Amino acid sequence: MRLSTNRKMVDNVRENTVRSIFEQGGTVVNGWLGIPSSVSAENMAQANWDSLTVDLQHGVVDYQTAVTMFQAITTTNTIPFARVPWLGPGIIMKLLDAGAYGIVCPMINSRAECEAFVGACRYAPDGYRSFGPVRAAWYAGADYWQHANSTVITMAMIETQKAVDEIDEILSVPGLDAIYVGPSDLALSIGCKPGFPPEDKVVDVIKVIAAAAKRHGIYAGIHCGSTAMGKEMVSYGYQFITMLADNAFLAAAAKKAVAEMRDTESDTGKQSGPY
Repeated sequence: MRLSTNRKMVDNVRENTVRSIFEQGGTVVNGWLGIPSSVSAENMAQANWDSLTVDLQHGVVDYQTAVTMFQAITTTNTIPFARVPWLGPGIIMKLLDAGAYGIVCPMINSRAECEAFVGACRYAPDGYRSFGPVRAAWYAGADYWQHANSTVITMAMIETQKAVDEIDEILSVPGLDAIYVGPSDLALSIGCKPGFPPEDKVVDVIKVIAAAAKRHGIYAGIHCGSTAMGKEMVSYGYQFITMLADNAFLAAAAKKAVAEMRDTESDTGKQSGPY
């Protein structure tokens, strides 16, 4: 009795469709995850985002939970990204090994910091990422290591006046794929109030950053507080648009439902008769 057959195994790394959208000149619609739950992440992934970013900086997500969230996201075709807490090679490499296909790194303020960030995301000879892809190889394919340097997206956050002053040096770092604007930190850095919609002075700087990215052939992303803001940012040249976050969507929907119900109760309370 023949129990098994030999068959040729063909390695084929999983496509990073975010990179493909970029290269085709399209816009990536990115979701943001700050709720530390694989169930919440799986639910968000059903909305057909191009990518979902697990936030380990300002959310309440730790590394182990992030892994389970990646697992939930990848039940769909949505591409998993992660924002790291800070420029730390250790956590960057662990999240890549866990299957993140893009890393967003906060507070990149100089060329040296950008070089350190990009290097942590790239295997030698392009960087100093240590080998051990673990779940990344399960998710991406056995030949992941051969294609990781050209598959994983490096996204440095530009969110201070210092970074804007150094923008050309930062954007000229080899291996940097994209930048990501944090409007609230940028606003604070230039003496404005954080929040959405950003003040005109902040928007002016946002436009400067977009123009610099285009000049260097770098893709630009930004966090937005509404679809209207997102569409406005696309008109400035941004191709990676994040819409709020899971906790913000949850809070907004809950508050809206409660407010609408109370309005209904108030109206119907004036009527007579059973319901």
